[in-house]
Amino acid sequence: ILTGRCQIGGKPVALGIFDFSFMGGSMGSVVGEKICRAIDQALIGPMPFLLVTASGGARMQEGTLSLMQMAKTASALAKLQEARIPFVVLLTDPTFGGVTASVGMLGDIILAEPKALIGFAGPRVIEQTIKEHLPEGFQRAEFLLEHGMVDHIVERKILKATLETLLAHCVTKVSSTSV
Repeated sequence: ILTGRCQIGGKPVALGIFDFSFMGGSMGSVVGEKICRAIDQALIGPMPFLLVTASGGARMQEGTLSLMQMAKTASALAKLQEARIPFVVLLTDPTFGGVTASVGMLGDIILAEPKALIGFAGPRVIEQTIKEHLPEGFQRAEFLLEHGMVDHIVERKILKATLETLLAHCVTKVSSTSV
């Protein structure tokens, strides 16, 4: 994961971007820690936190430590909510497993790219488990939008303008929240 700060439309933003090319963007202990540190920066700012996901889920090679990152990051995000600092998620293709089950679906605003595959278990795993075919487009961003799991689908060519508009409406007030 790449974390840091940036400006979008002149507004400071704490940022986290999953890198699917490294171990399938899986979330292990280092990824969880870096997300929590980015959240800390958002609290200190205060500034909105933007997380761009692309992940196969938890890093199973780390065992329980990997699974604990779901709770750790969700707990850190609760501090953002308590401080009333906006958390925006952009779900890209693919976003699965523990990332979807934790940080991926906890955003104040949840965006997705067109046709992105998003879910907990992949469609083949589900079909083999339930011995039935899934509905057409199941786990695609459009299906999730129709069922209220995603707020908006945004093509990359208009992503910057969309984020600028959303963040222009986000108000972050100076908070006494300690980090």
